[in-house]
Amino acid sequence: MYGLIGQMIATSGKRDELITILSEGTGQMPGCLSYIVAKDAANADAIWITEVWTDAASHAGSLKLPAVQAAITKARPIIAGFGQRFETVPVGGVGLART
Repeated sequence: MYGLIGQMIATSGKRDELITILSEGTGQMPGCLSYIVAKDAANADAIWITEVWTDAASHAGSLKLPAVQAAITKARPIIAGFGQRFETVPVGGVGLART
């Protein structure tokens, strides 16, 4: 499996709008086992995105999907920057099939 945890910073006051955009159109991403968008508890403009995929190729392929491309285009003007980013190798947990 392939995991990704990344922080995104919205322009001031636009965090909820960014969350809405990034949450739309994510239901049909082949290979996606989990896609969570969460508010950063310490930074009012930051969010964390936690993703689990069957493999890295599925994640890369998702970036080419029309719904994902549309979300990226819509979100780009209200993204102020990016924080930390971590790649992981998920091995189990709630909602994940064990291999």
